[in-house]
Order: sequence, then structure tokens, then C-alpha cells
Amino acid sequence: MTGYRVPFFAPDLFEADRAVLLRLVREIGIAPEQRFILGEHTARLERLLRAELGCADVIACGSGTSALTLILHAMDIGPGDEVVVPAFGCAPLAETVVNLGATPVFADIRPHTMVVDPDEAGRLVTHRTKAIVPAHMFSVMADMPRLREVARAHGVRLIEDSAVAQGGVLAGRPAGTWGDAGLFSFVQVKTFGMPGEGGVVVTGDPGLGRTVRMLRNHGQDGTNRFLHHRIGYNSRFDEIQAAFQLHRFPGLAARLDRRAEIAAYYTGRFTPLAERGVVPPPPGREGRCYYVYCLLAERRDELAAHLGEQGIQTHVYYRRPLPHQPPFAPFAPPGARWPHAEHACDRILALPIHPNLTDEQVTGVADAVCEFAMPRAAAAR
Repeated sequence: MTGYRVPFFAPDLFEADRAVLLRLVREIGIAPEQRFILGEHTARLERLLRAELGCADVIACGSGTSALTLILHAMDIGPGDEVVVPAFGCAPLAETVVNLGATPVFADIRPHTMVVDPDEAGRLVTHRTKAIVPAHMFSVMADMPRLREVARAHGVRLIEDSAVAQGGVLAGRPAGTWGDAGLFSFVQVKTFGMPGEGGVVVTGDPGLGRTVRMLRNHGQDGTNRFLHHRIGYNSRFDEIQAAFQLHRFPGLAARLDRRAEIAAYYTGRFTPLAERGVVPPPPGREGRCYYVYCLLAERRDELAAHLGEQGIQTHVYYRRPLPHQPPFAPFAPPGARWPHAEHACDRILALPIHPNLTDEQVTGVADAVCEFAMPRAAAAR
């Protein structure tokens, strides 16, 4: 990361909060109660997010992946069940399903936005399907209104993987609150990241929330220690991290605004490049979640190399659809294809968009992309 003049992830992500973090480590470390997990700071963070999202319950846990596992388990999804997931996305979408003994069924995506196609997801529902798990993908939220219709029509649960989308809003409704349950990830580079692992389950179903609370702490209900009501997990939230998140939360809106500002500038610069093989995400802030800003570029690897030569770091999410990955290939029907997911894997390129970027860096990134796509125009300018 240090070799780039424009790093993909901010190397100084928590530098401004270093003194606060060290103070919190000391205060919690020497506090008389010696409570390092699931204490009052965690409870306060859960209450804060519950009020912010207007939902029935928010349950802090060990990671975004763990949050998805807890939701699936709380819904009694297991052997013999099917769960429809996007063919394009992060491994936990399918991994959590497989680890519970259920079968992931892969749905193709919409070609421009790269989020799951609701109609395709609906076509894959069978009598064995228990849930549909759409995932918001980098710059764009999934079509949650349509997915709700599909899930209700088929009588299956809707689980919203909003790991990358905290702060996104669609039709006036926050990301994470559209389904029977949703989740966020707090891994450091996410929009509400922290210096470690963590996540939350979000739900409008109080009963589901109670079950998730038990599952995250070895099946205990929090009233009687060592009385276990069901088989659970160790997915408890760290008190130091909870206190740090409480400190950082007031600045979240400004950080999200900065990401959206950068995205708007990029999209304005890149929209004329579509006919030259460089396609930006759709414009606007409605249903957007600018955790990562991704282009679709016909000469993706050449563009990445060009930007690298300019000192601009990029990333590729993802080079293979999930059903083409070795662990998940056994769940792919013979001869099945996911053409839009395959198209995205061949073309997607993520640019830096973290809120610590300067205006000069943002302009430099845009200039470099335009120079690659329109070298003569750039030279004339």
C-alpha cells in the first residue's frame, strides 16, 4: 500500500482516532468490572443502531460472516434446504449456507449494476427453497422492493446481505431493514469499519432477534450463565471495539457524504467513456452504497496496469463467479452458465474511494482513467 501515491485503502484510516482508541483500551482494561465482551458499550451500540435504523433489534456479533451464519441458523436452515444466492459476490454468501448443510443455488446478476436479478432468483425457487439472500454490491443496492415481492410470492425468507452497504437508503428505507433480517460488517475498510472484526444482525422480528442473541453466545439467553437453550456459537462482540464505534458514529454521515461526493465526480467524468469500453455505475445517491467504486472495463487488466504505472492502486472483485470457484463447483448444475456474472468478472475494476482521499488525488484518478480511454482527447487538453 505504501508504494502508491493513491492507495486503494487509506493507510491512515484511524490515525485521527489513535489517542481515543488508546484511552479506551486503558479505561476498559482497568475498569473494576473487567468486562471485555458483551458489556454496556456493546448494549449501547446496539441501542444506537436500533434507533437509527428503526428496527426491532440489532445484535452485535463477531463478523459479517458470522452474522449471516447466525441468521440462517436462527431460521432453522440446514440439510435438505436450498438458499438462492448471487452467482457474483463474496464467498460467505455460499460458504455460510454450505457450512450449515444446506445447498446454495446461484442466480445470475443484472449486467450493469451487478446485483442479483430478482426475476432470476424467483425462477430458481423450488419446494426446497427456504430463503433468498441478495447482496448489495459495492456501488449499488439490490432491488429490494422487487425481491420482497418475489420472496412473499414464493413464501420464502428474505435475508439482506448489506455487509458493504451501511448508510445506503432505497425508497426512504435504510439498507439492512428490507428483509426478515439483514446484516452489516464492521471490518476495517467498510463504511463503518473499525480496527478489527465485527458485525451486526438487524431484524424487525423480535423473536428472531432473541434467537440470534442466544446463538451468538453458546445458546445462552443472558439471564442464567451456563444454562444453554440450544447449540450456539462463540460470536461475541468486543467492548473496546463497541466503545470505539460509539465514538466514531457521529462522523459516519460526513464520511458517507465524502464517498458519495467522490463517486459523483468519478461518474461525471466517466459517463462519456461508455462508448469507449469504460462503463461507470449508475449516477445518483438513491440506493447507493459507495463502499467501493467499480467500473466495467473491456480492457480491465490493461487499465489496471496503466493506473498502477500512475501510482494508483486498484482491486478486482471478483475474478470468478462463485459457482466457478472450486469449493462451490459441486453445487453448480452441469452445463449451467451465469453470463452476466462471468461478464462482470472479466471487466470489473475497483477504484479508490475512501473518504481520506484529497481532491487532488480524486482528480488524478479520474484523469488517469480518461487518459487511458481517450488518449488523444487527454493529450489535446
